[in-house]
Amino acid sequence: MSIRLGIRKGEMMNDFRAFVLDLVDGQTKMEVKQLSANDLPDGDVTIRVAFSSVNFKDGLATIPNRIIKTYPLIPGIDLAGTVIESQDERFREGDPVIVTSYELGVSHHGGFSEVARVPAKWVVPLPNGLNLREAMILGTAGFTAALSVQRLEENGLQPAQGPVLVTGATGGVGSVSVDILSKIGYEVVASTGKTSEHEYLYQLGAKQVIHREEVVASEQKPLRQQRWAGAIDPVGGKTLEYVLSTIQYGGSVALSGLTGGTDVSTTVHPFILRGVNLLGIDSVYCPMKVREKVWKRLATDLKPKKLNENIVDEISLEELPEVLSKILKGQIRGRTIVKM
Repeated sequence: MSIRLGIRKGEMMNDFRAFVLDLVDGQTKMEVKQLSANDLPDGDVTIRVAFSSVNFKDGLATIPNRIIKTYPLIPGIDLAGTVIESQDERFREGDPVIVTSYELGVSHHGGFSEVARVPAKWVVPLPNGLNLREAMILGTAGFTAALSVQRLEENGLQPAQGPVLVTGATGGVGSVSVDILSKIGYEVVASTGKTSEHEYLYQLGAKQVIHREEVVASEQKPLRQQRWAGAIDPVGGKTLEYVLSTIQYGGSVALSGLTGGTDVSTTVHPFILRGVNLLGIDSVYCPMKVREKVWKRLATDLKPKKLNENIVDEISLEELPEVLSKILKGQIRGRTIVKM
């Protein structure tokens, strides 16, 4: 039976601030606005947001009609906060919770807001070992990195098998992947086009840093020298083409992104001659049972060592336009969180 906990709708809060995207004459308008509870969408759980985080997908949301189809909308595909009100008996007023992905910040008002209301089926209890700030330093990017590591290990990856490549290593998924993999004993090779960030990657635990041009397919070859026991690739495109052709026999690539493009030209050879596995990593509709397991691991054995150090920058709602522009240009290092 559905029950309501906390205080009644309409009495739950004063006006709150939110970062709102609108479409005006074909151009995106970004504005921090005062809203009320009546502006929130339907949902079972209302949350006082403490932190959100900035992901590449949030940057895409600022491109007119790219991933957002209905305006105005509050973007932000991540949030962490405490329950104000719940119609679901699993959650009570004051509970710390996490919400990432699903339709949040895409077709449903998202995390760049001091208050959010969401379906209960999207809500994950904050696991012991993480606070709300740490949960958003991780966010979708950290969740994707941990899910990638888990899938690679489920497909047989072990530290003794050799080096693991992380492409796009200074981005959110890449940075957390380097940190997690090094923590649990892997030899990590990180690729980046940012020569100024090599020291940053070494601090996260990379054993070697190489230029991204070294892992881009400049000519089409079905197979190259075997180099990596496995790889985490949030880039795609020509990078994925190269990585597939250089994975060791029986190794796997965890693919989660498209910053290098959506088109991939390959052959069947890596798969039928070397037994390579291409693992699609979806953080958006990942089943809740798997989602909760990954978050629990992020609070324990997969919790990054550098989580509260130089991997994160903290901003306000007013600073979002500049940061969202920079993330689309590949100018953001690590993770950026929004403090409400």
